[in-house]
Amino acid sequence: MKLKISDRKKKVINRVYKISLVIIGIVIVIFNDTFGKLEGFAEFVVLYFILLIITIAHWVFKQIKSIIRLKNEKEKTELLHLKSQVNPHFFFNTLNNLYGLMEKDSKEREMVLKLSDMMRYSIYEGQKDWVSLKQELDYLKNYIELQGIRYHKKSDVQFNSEIENPQAKIMPLLFIILVENAFKHGLENLEKDAYIHINLTEKGNNVNFIIENNFELQQTPNTEGIGLKNLKRRLELVYSDKHALSFDVTANSYKVKLSLILK
Repeated sequence: MKLKISDRKKKVINRVYKISLVIIGIVIVIFNDTFGKLEGFAEFVVLYFILLIITIAHWVFKQIKSIIRLKNEKEKTELLHLKSQVNPHFFFNTLNNLYGLMEKDSKEREMVLKLSDMMRYSIYEGQKDWVSLKQELDYLKNYIELQGIRYHKKSDVQFNSEIENPQAKIMPLLFIILVENAFKHGLENLEKDAYIHINLTEKGNNVNFIIENNFELQQTPNTEGIGLKNLKRRLELVYSDKHALSFDVTANSYKVKLSLILK
């Protein structure tokens, strides 16, 4: 029969052990001259210091382990908070209700359906740690098609992709903020000759995402709002030193390049 010791008893034993080490250390220092000549005292002192070193090393290890655990918990909590900002259940349910009220085969109903699919993805897949690259790609295509229905202006929107491994795992909702910004700050404000060029490639677990758009000369290009700040923070938390994010702004064009090494 295995004897179990409660956590409270473990704490008491641990405290008594540490107090004993301190008392023995004090006794050794104070009465060193008295006991120093006794047989076996030197071996006892060596054993004492070995136990002391082991105890200190164990305490340091526990502190480091606790710090790492707290850091991981903080990062997970922060990441979930960032994800929650793009997962509004309210809109998803409202879209489903609107879809049921609209006429069949209408453009508006098709638009709501695509938006509903996007919301479903962000709510259910967006909560996961990883999704396949194909899922993320389909989500982006859905968004671009939705914008094509929304805007009634001539524009040059291109989305090219070359994927070696469609099932490669990637953090969900990673590229969408960059695509949203391109439409919001570019195509939405331009009267004519608007363009958005997107290229996504993956080879050997290396992903390169490049997006370029033009904008009005009087307009400030894609300034760093909460979306870009969240993206940068998520990249720091999940991909750490395995990513590179760069911005290139010219007179009337804005280009972003995101490179990743997938886990």
